[in-house]
Amino acid sequence: MPTYDYECRACGKTFEVFHGINEPARKKCPKCGKNRLEKLIGAGVGFLFKGSGFYATDYRSADYKAKAKADTDASSPKASPGASSGPEKSAPSAEKKKPDEP
Repeated sequence: MPTYDYECRACGKTFEVFHGINEPARKKCPKCGKNRLEKLIGAGVGFLFKGSGFYATDYRSADYKAKAKADTDASSPKASPGASSGPEKSAPSAEKKKPDEP
């Protein structure tokens, strides 16, 4: 059964009522007793699946899964045999020193 929000137009009290869809809307305010209640329009909530076997990624499309796999493959570097894991160092340059001129 859903929860409905109500507001009294006479006293301004807002509250929630838990009742069935087929039940008539409430009219009488529990605070002031006047018949000025109005059902408010709410955003509602999405479905929430509980229990084992319900994951957000269970129902992804094949295209989405292929793109996700390509992204993870591209972002993880593959080490080639013989490649060093650290930054490469260049050999010292062999600059010819000129003798000091008198």
